[in-house]
Amino acid sequence: MALDFAAGCIGGAAGVLVGHPFDTVKVRLQVQNADKPLYRGTFHCFQSIVRQESTLGLYKGLGSPMMGLTFINAIVFGVQGNAMRKLGRDTPLNQFLAGASAGAIQCVICCPMELAKTRMQMQGTGEKKSRRKMYKNSLDCLVRIYNKEGIRGINRGMVTTLIRETPGFGVYFLAYDVLTRRLSCEPEDPYLIPKLLFAGGMSGIASWISTYPVDVIKSRLQADGVGGVRRYDGIVDCVRQSVRKEGWRVFSRGLTSTLLRAFPVNATTFATVTLFLLYMRKDEECAPELQAAPMQPLQPQAQATSI
Repeated sequence: MALDFAAGCIGGAAGVLVGHPFDTVKVRLQVQNADKPLYRGTFHCFQSIVRQESTLGLYKGLGSPMMGLTFINAIVFGVQGNAMRKLGRDTPLNQFLAGASAGAIQCVICCPMELAKTRMQMQGTGEKKSRRKMYKNSLDCLVRIYNKEGIRGINRGMVTTLIRETPGFGVYFLAYDVLTRRLSCEPEDPYLIPKLLFAGGMSGIASWISTYPVDVIKSRLQADGVGGVRRYDGIVDCVRQSVRKEGWRVFSRGLTSTLLRAFPVNATTFATVTLFLLYMRKDEECAPELQAAPMQPLQPQAQATSI
């Protein structure tokens, strides 16, 4: 299990650096005012942020996921791997259940982390140098929210995070398991790395598509109140207002940037985790535990997943 945690930490850090700019674009598109939209689409948003806020604008809120996602991936891969060992049989259903349990548990860290990330990403929109910064950094953001709203404040969006993460991670691990088997990924395969990258990337895309509408609502709830104006009373009110103003297409806002981000981030994460476990287990293949169970390096748990 220690290897699963270590692999998750490494994979998480690699994934954050690759995908954060796309995440900033996604959040801006999801929460922008429908009556006075600042951005026409993914590429216009990307260009506008760079032009108005410099390239660093794309990395607003990076501190929160750099701290949080490393631990989140460690928890996810560790819990998923342990759950698979407890479940015993390696079946598609068990892969889904193990992934879903891991997704649910990591929400404790994921929700406050994404709240801070979202608030930081929205701060100073359209300004190269913010005239008045509400938050100095991600930690300061959480401290200020806690001082003003308490525990409930820093857990804003917890229900939607739980609804998104539980089935999302189940689909994530299930898709990766199915794809690596279909692609016949073996340690001796000369095309192992490209296959792992493809399987990881497609797993991330499948996971995001399966729960994306919930993510839109989560982002809107967590960004609500920035600037001092509250628009939503809760999940149902947010859904009702969003659909009434923008129609059902609201649930696909920012999807393009999300999928552009999902492939490289999850390809990097899963390939890094799998190759790390494969390398480490080669060094430990004589240990009693590994002798008792044949090595299955392409399922990150021993078989395991991610964000």
